[in-house]
Amino acid sequence: MTSTDVPARRATRHTGPASPATEPTAPAPGVRDLIRATLERFDTPVTSYYLLVGATAALVVIGLVMVLSASMVTSYQDDGSSYAVFLGQLRFAAIGLVGALLAARVSPRWWRRLAVPGLLTALVLQALVFVPGLGRTVNGNRNWLKLPAGMSMQPSELTKIGLVLVGALVLANKRHLLGRVGQALVPFVLPVAGLTIGLVLYGHDLGTALVLLGIVGTVLWVAGVPTRLFLVTGTLAAAVAAALVLTSANRMGRITNWLSPECSTDPNGACGQSVHGLYALADGGWWGVGLGASKEKWAWLAEAHNDFIFAIIGEELGLPGTLVILALFAALATACYRLIVRTDDQFVRIATGGVLGWILLQAAINIGAVIGLLPVIGVPLPFVSAGGSALVTTMLAMGMLVSFARHEPGAREVLAGRPGVVKRSLAVLPRRRAH
Repeated sequence: MTSTDVPARRATRHTGPASPATEPTAPAPGVRDLIRATLERFDTPVTSYYLLVGATAALVVIGLVMVLSASMVTSYQDDGSSYAVFLGQLRFAAIGLVGALLAARVSPRWWRRLAVPGLLTALVLQALVFVPGLGRTVNGNRNWLKLPAGMSMQPSELTKIGLVLVGALVLANKRHLLGRVGQALVPFVLPVAGLTIGLVLYGHDLGTALVLLGIVGTVLWVAGVPTRLFLVTGTLAAAVAAALVLTSANRMGRITNWLSPECSTDPNGACGQSVHGLYALADGGWWGVGLGASKEKWAWLAEAHNDFIFAIIGEELGLPGTLVILALFAALATACYRLIVRTDDQFVRIATGGVLGWILLQAAINIGAVIGLLPVIGVPLPFVSAGGSALVTTMLAMGMLVSFARHEPGAREVLAGRPGVVKRSLAVLPRRRAH
C-alpha cells in the first residue's frame, strides 16, 4: 500500500453514506412546569382531607410538647408537679380527639340539624356564667362556668362553633334574598349574632367578642352579601368595639400602653408581659436555645404556656419553629379554601369560611400581641396554647371540616377504596394455613 492510498481511504470515509438524522430532543421542563406538575399530582379529591388531618394533628402535638416545656416551672411551683398542666392539656386533647372523630362521621345534613340546638345550648351555658355560685371570674373576665370535680369550662368557646353553624344555615337558606338589607341583617346579624356577642361582652371578654365579630364578617363575605352592606356592618362593628374600649378603663389602659413608646421598653412596667415576650424571641435568635432551655418561662413571662406560648416557641425553637407554626396554619387555610371552591353545598361553603375566619383571626390576634404588633387582649393560640375548652372546641370544628372534606366530590369513593391503618397492618401478618 502506497502513501497515496491513505488520503483516498480518508476521503471515502467522509464521502460515504450519511448517517440517519436524529430527532430533536424536547426542551427541559422549566421551574414553572415542575411546580405545576407537582401541584397537579397532589391535587386529588382527598387533598383537603389529608391537609386538615395532618395540619391539625401536627399543631396539637406541637402544642402538647410546648405546653409541657413552658409550664414545667410554674406548674411545679403551684402544684408540686412539673406535669400537672401538661397532663390536664393531654386529657383535654384526648377528649377533643374523640369529639373530632365523632364529628368527622356526622354528615353535612346532620350538621344543619344540629346548628340551632348547638347555639341555644351554648347561649344557655353562657348565661349560667352570671349565676352566683356557678360562674367564675378570671383576670377580670366572667367567662368561666364551674363544673363538678373542681373542673371548669368556657362556654364562650362553644358559641363560636354555634354561631358558625347558625350563620351558615340562615345565610344558605336566604342566598337568593341577601341583596336586601332586611333579609341580610335579620334574623342572623341583629338578633342572633347580637345576642351572642352581647352575652360575651357582658362578661368583659373582649378578645372572644372580637373573634365572634370576625366569624360574622367572614360568613357574610363567603355568603355573598353585597359589599355596601358588608362595609356598613363592618363600620357598625368597629364603632361598637371602639365604644367598648373607650368605656372601659382596663381596655383603654391596654391601648394606651401599647401606643406608648416608653412602656414598650420597661420590662417591669405595665407592658412587662409584651417586653418579655420580645425578649424571648430575641434570645431565641435564628436557631433557638433548645427545647426546654427557655429562660423567660422561669416566672419572667406571665402566661408562658397560654397566651404567650408563641414567644416560648421562638425562644426554644428559633425562627424555624415559628415558621413551622405559620406554615401549618397556612396549610389549614389552603384546605379550607379548597373546600369552599370545590363544594356545591352553600351551607358547607359558608360554615367552612366561618371556621377559617375564626382560626386565622384568633391566631393573628395572638401572634400579633406576642410580636408587639397588637395590644395584649388575652386570646390563646388555636391548638397550641393551654386551655381545655378552646382545644376541645377547635378540634371539634376541625372534625366538622373533615366531615365536609369526606363529602367533597370524589373523596368518598377514594377513601372507601383505601384500607384503614389497622387493615394494612394486619395484611402484613402471616396467615395460618388450613389443616
